[in-house]
Amino acid sequence: MTIINTKVLSIEPLSSHVLKVILKTPQAANFKAGQYLQVVMSDEDKRPFSIANRPSNDSLLELHIGASPQNPYAYEVIELAKNTQELKVEIGIGNAFLRDSDLPVVIVAGGTGYSYAKSILFECLHQKTNRQIFLYWGAKTADDLYEANSLVELAAMHEHFTFIPVVELPDAQWTGAVGLVHEKAMTDFPTMVHVQVYVAGRFEMAAVIKDSFLPLGLTSENLFGDAFAFLK
Repeated sequence: MTIINTKVLSIEPLSSHVLKVILKTPQAANFKAGQYLQVVMSDEDKRPFSIANRPSNDSLLELHIGASPQNPYAYEVIELAKNTQELKVEIGIGNAFLRDSDLPVVIVAGGTGYSYAKSILFECLHQKTNRQIFLYWGAKTADDLYEANSLVELAAMHEHFTFIPVVELPDAQWTGAVGLVHEKAMTDFPTMVHVQVYVAGRFEMAAVIKDSFLPLGLTSENLFGDAFAFLK
């Protein structure tokens, strides 16, 4: 893990409550796809956020932060970024990074857990293999799937990538899957003996996924998610 000072290049809305923050590092940031960083508010106050981009040499870090005054944990980070145009971050954290394998990749993301999923997805595509990739992104409403259109276009360009959006509260125009995102994945994969699963979302969702997917044949060695380090 390395602590570095970053410059805030931009802060722009992705949805009504999610902001994309682009940080510039002094040199190429050293992390693996699927790892996260911590914003250092003080020595005793470090706040974790997934890194949404894949590792590269462009010295940029992309964050998706759900922030509102009702969520001071994230909102205070956004205010600090706006006011100082700088953030001190600790990078290269987490053990849920992408593993080399020929097994299909099943990514299950809830809400802004998509930022973790995006890093995994784009690294898989960058490797230019024929490894099958399935991204299940769930949210309350279609508006919360703030990059769904670009993912649909991406899936059309890569025959080995499948995007499955899932909403809990569909409107009249919604034609996709409805319900809980992990249940849709279980419907599509009634057996999970030969897949790797990457999970990002609320701790409650991660716990349910672990309890639901392992009986389908998924091994704990092929289930990845930072939440599992805190769940017993």
